[in-house]
Amino acid sequence: MNHFAKLCFAVVLLAASDFVVAHDQIPGAPQRQPIALVGGTIHTVDGKMIADGTLVFDEGKITAIGKGVDLPKRCRTIDVAGQHVYPGLMESLSNLGLTEIGSTDSTIDTDEVGDENGNLQPHVAVNPDSELIPVARSGGVLLASIAPRRGDIRGQSSVIQLDGWSNHDMLVAANTGLVVYWRAFDSRAGDDGDRAKQRDTNLTRFADRLDEARRYGEAIAADDTVPTDLRLQALLSVVNGDSPMIIVADHRREIEAGVAFCIGEGIRPVIYGGYDAPQCATLLKKHDVPVIVRTTYRLPTRRDDPYDHPYTLPKRLHDLGVTFAIGGPGSGSPGGASAARNLPFHAAVAAAYGLPPEIAIRAITLSPCEIMGIDDRLGSLTIDKDATLIVSDGDILLTESNVTHAFIKGAEVDLGSKHKTLAAKYRTKYRQQNKSK
Repeated sequence: MNHFAKLCFAVVLLAASDFVVAHDQIPGAPQRQPIALVGGTIHTVDGKMIADGTLVFDEGKITAIGKGVDLPKRCRTIDVAGQHVYPGLMESLSNLGLTEIGSTDSTIDTDEVGDENGNLQPHVAVNPDSELIPVARSGGVLLASIAPRRGDIRGQSSVIQLDGWSNHDMLVAANTGLVVYWRAFDSRAGDDGDRAKQRDTNLTRFADRLDEARRYGEAIAADDTVPTDLRLQALLSVVNGDSPMIIVADHRREIEAGVAFCIGEGIRPVIYGGYDAPQCATLLKKHDVPVIVRTTYRLPTRRDDPYDHPYTLPKRLHDLGVTFAIGGPGSGSPGGASAARNLPFHAAVAAAYGLPPEIAIRAITLSPCEIMGIDDRLGSLTIDKDATLIVSDGDILLTESNVTHAFIKGAEVDLGSKHKTLAAKYRTKYRQQNKSK
């Protein structure tokens, strides 16, 4: 490499370094001895709350829970009296780990060229060193369902845990649903006749694509020499019923059309957004379609909606018997990954507007795990499930509460973050300045 080439290479590295960020927290080491959380209020989520209880976990799994629990030998005991123990919170359909600085394209990995990208797997693009991950963990968020955000058929959703040296360490489940933006198939251009014609054309094309995937699956089952088609292969888990189709839809006609299409195709639907979902409650309950509420921090969609329409959405769904989870900022909402730390407060708003608090907590723990098909190991404090949990010095729905301990599969998580580092730095600065006056 000549001198000029070396100089150019150095300039490129220097320019890139302005955008490269990495948090300072070291991933937790695997659990080496039993740990007991003693004296706290344990929110099991799938059972009764246990006051002054004990929870024991070993080798990353919960082994005992209740009152008067016998502690195993060599057990490390943590006194959590007066504190609350919860399952780790789960953010739904976020871009956490996929984006860093919204105004800097080189730090964003949520989009791909083209409208059909069902083969995208976001977990392979996760940046484990994202500064936003420790910030989310400080708010109690230990799990995230992540997804691409561009196109009609956007790609797969994946579930990650928010600690690990690499994206492989962080992966919980690779393909938990195919994300589809339904408005792309429900054309609004032109007069009513043109809209209906275009809609029918779009849906026919989509149905043909799914049928092509079924035939592809039959072909590769009969002949292993059939060339691989990644886009068709990505649709197989949906058409075979192994994973759901996650329909991004807020308006009633989009929700009803999306559900009707999926039922007709033998596909399990999940609604993400769901602003008008209460109007579709009969349909959703009949076909057991869950809804992921996309944030309670939003404005009413229509001018004549009540001011608190988004705040009461979870309660209305609960009252109507519709299965739901509460998501935070998500990939399509203001704040995005940088505001994932506020997830418990989205549930808190719902609780303030009538949703029972225990249901609000379930909506950010067990319910999203059930929707994503990982509730057999996560989402509640249950014997034999993963010891992925948090300890808070107060009710997790209250803004003044702080997470004091966090564990992911039994590994203790560093709760430091850039926010905390800067807060300590400037407290010291102004304390010293005040003393010098």
